[in-house]
Amino acid sequence: MGYIKNIEHDAVLDLASEIEVKPGQIISKTLVQNEAVSITLFGFSKGEEISTHDSSGDALVYVIEGHGMFKVGEKEHHVHSGEVLVMPATIPHSVHAEDDFKMLLTVVFPS
Repeated sequence: MGYIKNIEHDAVLDLASEIEVKPGQIISKTLVQNEAVSITLFGFSKGEEISTHDSSGDALVYVIEGHGMFKVGEKEHHVHSGEVLVMPATIPHSVHAEDDFKMLLTVVFPS
């Protein structure tokens, strides 16, 4: 039994093809979820958003395709394909899909 789930093991994969974008929806696929780390793929349809919330861990976002607007505290960040953003633990943040976009979210929790 592996720690990473919902994705083929021992294979080279195109990460973008592992998650879909469906009109009017946010699709997610959990790859890892435990007390130390959470790794999730997301597919956002243009205009969809995750409202303001916070996390007990630091969150690293890697945009795979398209771009999204991330609000961290009072700052807005426009993150494009190939770019990363770290959202510090306990700071309120939100996500808005400016286009259809896909991202990989890794959250590292305090030990």
